[in-house]
Amino acid sequence: MATVIFFHSVYGLRSLEHEAVERVQAAGHRAFAPDLYDGLIARSIEEGFEFKDEIGWPTICERAEWALAGLPASTVLAGFSMGAAVAASLWPKRQNTAGILFLHGIAAIADNARKGLPMQLHLADPDPFEPEEDVAAWRQVAARSGTAAEIFRYPGGGHLYTDASLPDYDAKAADLTWKRVISFLDAIDAQT
Repeated sequence: MATVIFFHSVYGLRSLEHEAVERVQAAGHRAFAPDLYDGLIARSIEEGFEFKDEIGWPTICERAEWALAGLPASTVLAGFSMGAAVAASLWPKRQNTAGILFLHGIAAIADNARKGLPMQLHLADPDPFEPEEDVAAWRQVAARSGTAAEIFRYPGGGHLYTDASLPDYDAKAADLTWKRVISFLDAIDAQT
């Protein structure tokens, strides 16, 4: 059984993250989604960015680190949009992580990334927050890193296309994303 922690988007901890935990648990894995905003939930993306700025990036990352404190060193780091950057901020300190999942956002690849580390990126195509030149540059860094990076693009949906509560939602792309995520976690479980 793999263990995964999902860090929420700029909106805060909402149904998207709760449903992700339920899906992963139903597939036989352990999953957690901490609240990095201490109960605040944005009604718009603009309000979400205001919350992020008010709380401050160092505090958000510190809360994420606290949430990981009792979990295994092999815990898969996963994040939705802004949460991908949160996961990336912790990655350099988590050398024994079993995998990395970036959903709806590219984020920095750790300089000390372990060779062969399983990693998945799931992005809308196109994504209004991830310009094509940034995605191309990320692909190059991923290739040079030696990680086992898989990159999946989903045409037709918006930025947070797995979030059924938003106009971005694309049911077909969301379903395919979750099938790929569960297969990713199953493969990690089989290796341990």
